[in-house]
Amino acid sequence: MNVRRAVVGFLLVTVAYLAALAWADSRNQVFSALPRLVSALPLLAAMSLLSYVVRYARWRWLLTRAGFRTAVVPGFLAYLAGFAFTATPGKVGELLRIRYLVPRGVPADRVVAAFVYERAFDLVVVLFLASLSILRSSVFLLALAFVFAFVAIVVLIATHPDWLDRSSARFKLDERGAPARFVGTLRDGLALCRTWATLADASVAVVTGIVAWSITSASFVWLLGALDVPLATRPAFGIYPTAMLAGAASMLPGGIGSTEAAIVALLAVAGVPLALATLAAVGIRLASLWFAIVCGFIAVATLEWAAASTGRRRPAI
Repeated sequence: MNVRRAVVGFLLVTVAYLAALAWADSRNQVFSALPRLVSALPLLAAMSLLSYVVRYARWRWLLTRAGFRTAVVPGFLAYLAGFAFTATPGKVGELLRIRYLVPRGVPADRVVAAFVYERAFDLVVVLFLASLSILRSSVFLLALAFVFAFVAIVVLIATHPDWLDRSSARFKLDERGAPARFVGTLRDGLALCRTWATLADASVAVVTGIVAWSITSASFVWLLGALDVPLATRPAFGIYPTAMLAGAASMLPGGIGSTEAAIVALLAVAGVPLALATLAAVGIRLASLWFAIVCGFIAVATLEWAAASTGRRRPAI
């Protein structure tokens, strides 16, 4: 990954996002209730941070089960560092963790394996949480088809890594060494997912996933209450997971735009005014996606400073 280009891309996405917010405010006075949102952000950020800790516990479990241990704090910083570029299609920017975990003895393909394993179980868990309040069977079937397709692809490639070998061979014939290495690392990573094909690992992945994403869903319910949105708890709880699935299916970087649009649409169906629905969507995304990105950049800066002060070399990804 070219970090400089990724930073430039992130800045462009940020500018576009702010421009979209300014346009929405000019048409619907979205930020007329901004003081209430600002007062709610600290607690929302704290709940997001708690969910990151739970997700890191799952990550650490997976690496430990595979025979790789890292110090808790540096490992957590490396995990957070991936969030700096989480606003990428499929969140592949989170593989920046390779840069900080390889020097600590964790192979790149093992980082890829843990990342893919996490993504697969996150989709399953988020679908489960969304199903608790999805009222339309057609919406649920679409979400189910998307999750099933993703998990099926992961399982098929993990059990048939030779399929990616053919792609890797084609890249090598074209003398494109970097893509070939990436395909090879991806192949090995997917194959290594079989390491965690046990009931214990799957149970830990599901339970920690439910806890982590329930925290985020609960924070959205709390935000709606803080904004005086009259919506029952059960349908409110499932809105954010449903919107996350819509964002993931769109393949837009971080689901930016599509996730917010899904939240607004779901709230509008429930009778929430457009301006208030938009403010709620912006608020939960500030406290989840954008807060995660900020935490990621802080972790990157901390790890880069630590590496520079010790002279430790980091692998390029």
